[in-house]
Amino acid sequence: MDGQKKLWHSVFGLGSWNTWDRMEFDDAVALISAAVDAGVTLFDVAHYDFGPHAEQSRTDVLFGQAVRAAGLARERYQLCGKLWLWDYPRTGFARQLDVALDRVGVDRADSVVVGDYLHRVDIALVVIDVNEQIRAGRFDSWGVNNWVADDLDLALEFAEREGLCPPSFAQLKYSVVRRSMAEGPFYGKHFASGRLALQASDVFEGGVLLGTRTPARKIGADPGGIRELVHQAADMLGAVAADFGASRAQLAIAFCLCHEAVANVLFGVSRMAQLTDNLGALRLWREHGEEIQSAVRELWLDKEVSADGTW
Repeated sequence: MDGQKKLWHSVFGLGSWNTWDRMEFDDAVALISAAVDAGVTLFDVAHYDFGPHAEQSRTDVLFGQAVRAAGLARERYQLCGKLWLWDYPRTGFARQLDVALDRVGVDRADSVVVGDYLHRVDIALVVIDVNEQIRAGRFDSWGVNNWVADDLDLALEFAEREGLCPPSFAQLKYSVVRRSMAEGPFYGKHFASGRLALQASDVFEGGVLLGTRTPARKIGADPGGIRELVHQAADMLGAVAADFGASRAQLAIAFCLCHEAVANVLFGVSRMAQLTDNLGALRLWREHGEEIQSAVRELWLDKEVSADGTW
């Protein structure tokens, strides 16, 4: 797994969905600069004005503008983009990358996540198309997001058989309350074998785990319909965090870092104080990792959800 973890330089990554468009531009510039100076050099940035997310989002454009305003050289940060399967193959990967990279104002990404399909797709064709973009120098590695586990198996087997670059990580919803996909037998077998790294996302459940009863922004999907239970778990998480002298955010992040396959944890922040607080999770994990796992054992809420390897 160490080799997989070296895909990224940073154990933390800042996400882009509803992130950079939730703050003043100068604050975004300052936050990005502070993050990179603190060693948070991975940014999950995508063109979200597409498919079900066609809401005229400019968060990716704003990120690119903020990076340039901060004077950050391209080699100082890593960019993880996304390729969507909503309209694939009619809207192919080359075309998507043309738009996405241009919006950020860069020539290439470091890695991409391929995901979010509304209908099953030809997995072999996806693997071939991704590899064409790798050969074109547009990114180096790729992963999957919200794939049916059987499709991930097909992609890994096809890539190995054809001598192509396989998916090397999976970006999954993973948190103290949602663990089935990452820890269950379907994705879990690949994490356990070291074949895949895990990129933990939606670790705060759109802010619900932090006590936000009614998030003011659009948040991620709710597989299994457990969100009301997540609301209830927020208070329990707060009580556990208090026992460690930590914030709920710190405990939520530290839990994810306990998973041996986790290469990095993605989170979104819109204030400098949130970034500073989140960074404190690293020390919490190092000092209390095993205790944290035991303390939140009963907060696993989706044990019966996604048990068949689907979302």
